[in-house]
Amino acid sequence: MARGGRGGQGLARVAVVVRAGAAPLGWLGVCAAGVGVLVPGLTGRPVGVLAGAALFVATAAVVAVSRRRRYTALARGAARAGRNDVLQDRAVSVRVWRRGHRWWLLLAFAAALGSAFAVPAAGGLLLAGAGAGLRLKAAWLGRLERAADALLWVRVDWLDGRGGRPAGTAVRAWRSTGIAAGDAAPGGARRRTAALVRH
Repeated sequence: MARGGRGGQGLARVAVVVRAGAAPLGWLGVCAAGVGVLVPGLTGRPVGVLAGAALFVATAAVVAVSRRRRYTALARGAARAGRNDVLQDRAVSVRVWRRGHRWWLLLAFAAALGSAFAVPAAGGLLLAGAGAGLRLKAAWLGRLERAADALLWVRVDWLDGRGGRPAGTAVRAWRSTGIAAGDAAPGGARRRTAALVRH
């Protein structure tokens, strides 16, 4: 959904969009690494696993800290969401992201499997590191939200067609709501309370 009624905008949670790729990347990476470790490869299994472990840590760190300055600036400048704005459900935001990235995820999984013939498990652990980095970035966003006592949202029509890049060049500003708005907790995880409050 791109627009709400009476001039309102459809808004997706920033942390949910960031977090949406964490699980598929993590699981695909673990599967690719598990299959890849069965292949001797050119470097041998021990070298491949050690290289993969280093790639996991490095990738997770890079993904977790990338564009933090841009995220922080957008968070500081977030304007209050309007009464007519429509908050997109967490499940919808996740589904849009995963549907839009499904072919990219499959290609990345295939590449990780193929790389095992050269460096066993390394490609899979790189993918898993990317998933871990996204989860760490979402957790960092959750800390920003708790510190500001406000949840951060991005206009759906400013996201690209795949539902990603909440801090991309098309995004001019974020919006904010109270901490109880929507159905996702700070950081984008599923809210555990049964009663959900709009903003």
